[in-house]
Amino acid sequence: MARGFVVVAASLLLASSVSAQSTNSNTRPRASDLGLKVGILPTGRLNAITDVAGVEVGHTTIISGDNVRTGVTAVLSHSGNLYRDKVPGAIFVGNGFGKLTGSTQVDEMGEIETPIVLTNTASVPRVADAVTTYILTLPGNEDVLSVNPVVGETNDGYLNDIRGRHITPDDVFAAIKKAKTGPVEEGNVGAGTGTVAFGWKGGIGTSSRKLPQNLGGYTVGVLVQTNFGGVLTVAGAPVGQELGQYYLHKELQQGSAKDKADGSCMIIIATDAPVDARNLRRLAARAWLGMARTGSAASNGSGDYAIAFSTAPQLRIHPSEKSPTRHLELLTNDAMSPLFLAVIEATEEAIYNSMFRGTTMSGNGHTVEALPIDKTMEILREHRCIK
Repeated sequence: MARGFVVVAASLLLASSVSAQSTNSNTRPRASDLGLKVGILPTGRLNAITDVAGVEVGHTTIISGDNVRTGVTAVLSHSGNLYRDKVPGAIFVGNGFGKLTGSTQVDEMGEIETPIVLTNTASVPRVADAVTTYILTLPGNEDVLSVNPVVGETNDGYLNDIRGRHITPDDVFAAIKKAKTGPVEEGNVGAGTGTVAFGWKGGIGTSSRKLPQNLGGYTVGVLVQTNFGGVLTVAGAPVGQELGQYYLHKELQQGSAKDKADGSCMIIIATDAPVDARNLRRLAARAWLGMARTGSAASNGSGDYAIAFSTAPQLRIHPSEKSPTRHLELLTNDAMSPLFLAVIEATEEAIYNSMFRGTTMSGNGHTVEALPIDKTMEILREHRCIK
């Protein structure tokens, strides 16, 4: 089996009581369930990053006692040996206050050779070590001497005992092992378990856009880990202002100070379009326009990154290839514009989904309320964003 383990097989028994794959009991709506239409492009069938064929997502959600609220989310570009079948990739840094392992090699080589894994800030080294173990122990990788794990993070220290570094290698292996195609769990799951967005509960969110056939029929999927703030705007409606919770509210109105706008956002972008690393970086850069539409303040303390990759089969990079040249068909610069719009819209909606699906959570001596759906819908109706 392509994803089989050798050394770590026994670790995957996961009898731990603190680690659990989250269930589907969350009944809160997604943006589309509310009748909210973000942008002009149609979504994929699932409206998720897994609408890009072959992409898999897995979560390990860790909730224990009164103060552990964290987890791991893994995104795999395909189900095979990712080191032997690398994909073109790129990273764009919005604000570099973060710990994104593997970024310099991706910048240099334009390739991604491991699962992309998200977690909390203090756990990045441990998670990177586990991803390295996963790659080294895959059948066929016995001669591998160098691995470039791509691991991103946000700081969930408000709801989670982040100093305790409760994530174990088993948690990482479980997220990778459970990664699958199909619907993606959102809200308080995986790396989004303990995150906060705009002063409300954030989490994992996803969305996709599919171009019409006359523009190539390509799909763009986005997954976000939201843990940032600003002045929440939903489809143009000033939700944060009207709910009285937003960045600098205390300074301007002597109101709530729940949103300090710090915390970070990770954005993972997948596409089946034949796009090389140079244009993938341009695609990643446009994700920030989608984040801006939601009201992000891009604060000093928000480490914001976008990671993009292409699953186009003809672009796969095989280490065993000996030819010094490659002959590829790539999209031209002009052909990128529809994809730029797709990633903007999918990023915006993914962020909304992370909050609409997020549920009220207490941990580490604090409580973060979920975004109030009924009040939000009233505001959206008043501003004619939904009927």
